[in-house]
Amino acid sequence: MKVTLHAYGITRDYLGGREVEFEWPGPPTVAGLLASLERQYPPLKGLASLRVAINTEYASPETSIGPGDEIVLIPPVSGG
Repeated sequence: MKVTLHAYGITRDYLGGREVEFEWPGPPTVAGLLASLERQYPPLKGLASLRVAINTEYASPETSIGPGDEIVLIPPVSGG
């Protein structure tokens, strides 16, 4: 499946841009997407709390991804 990822914060740095086209052969789920992303971009493995939103809703690993879905990678945020 081929999708456009919207990346912010450190994920933008790891992927090399705010919007990135990404294609993977695995299952069209959040878990399949993340597994493929971690293989292609190993630094993502270090982000223990990386979240994914699909069409403005937080998604679980089992959530299916379909053509045209808006996928946002949400990195950990800290502040004080």
